[in-house]
Amino acid sequence: MTHVELLRAVDDGKVPSLIFLYGTETYLRDRCLETLRDALVPAEARDFNLTVCYGKDAAVENILDTASTFPVFSSRRLIIVKDAQLLSAAQLDAFLPYLSDAAPETVLVFVADKIDARRKFFQEFKKQGALVEYKPLYDNQIPTFVKNHAREAKKSFTEEGLALFCRRVGTNLQEIDAELSKLYGYVGDGRLIDVAEVKAVVSDTRVDTVFDLSNALGKRQRGEALRFLRRLHEDAVVSLVILTMLTRHYRNLWKIRELLDQKVPRRDIPRQVGVNPYFADGLIEQAHLFSPRQYRRIFELFLQTDVALKSSGANPEALMEELVLNIIGA
Repeated sequence: MTHVELLRAVDDGKVPSLIFLYGTETYLRDRCLETLRDALVPAEARDFNLTVCYGKDAAVENILDTASTFPVFSSRRLIIVKDAQLLSAAQLDAFLPYLSDAAPETVLVFVADKIDARRKFFQEFKKQGALVEYKPLYDNQIPTFVKNHAREAKKSFTEEGLALFCRRVGTNLQEIDAELSKLYGYVGDGRLIDVAEVKAVVSDTRVDTVFDLSNALGKRQRGEALRFLRRLHEDAVVSLVILTMLTRHYRNLWKIRELLDQKVPRRDIPRQVGVNPYFADGLIEQAHLFSPRQYRRIFELFLQTDVALKSSGANPEALMEELVLNIIGA
């Protein structure tokens, strides 16, 4: 079962009696847990019908006894076992008899960062309940998340405002949620969020400068590239971080060039490469400026620079400037 399918089941009043939420995307995972709590146990009934325990000190017998007890003045009982990755194999196996005969009045929810799907417990759980994985979102999934978040708050972004926001915030949903909350407060009763509002609230000149450097290099603009590189050095951005961003940018350009050579329709390229569609046209234009041979040469330069930056006595600023000049002259 997916996150969306589980939320739909909650809306339809068909919540599984056994649920296991796991994965490293804690924002969506925790939001789902709150949704389950609010839907299953009213606030006034939580003293009697909501039990929260932790894997580190969980007593399986007590959990099972509680799960088999009828709820008090409520139709459902909710038991949440957090940090379930800390439960031992023996503790998990102790739940096996209950999995095949779960109390219909109880919803037993496990929450963990990771699972070992090979264990008998998880194989049986998958048959009897809902295993829901929460993976970090890819870059190209963030705009949809942001638009949905804004829609719930009765706000909307212009296309340019959305692109700038996504470029500045990265992929951490906790941070995105915090930045969106600040934006909503800034615009107040206003509904539309444009570039000006994003710039006023979500400020990250370092990210912008790395982005500008990548684009200047992709367009083979020597002077601009050197200017942005110097600004990054003035801001004390670590050279290895800059190198990582450049490598990622050129990896996308090379992927796009290969797809173009394969006659893949332009509209399909953002999805296959995993980039924001708003930036696709610019990346496609840059991808044309380098041949497959030049891309291979550029990645050789990346490797050489990486090794040199990690060696003793290296001059990071000189190495990065040499890299920029070599890429443009590749």
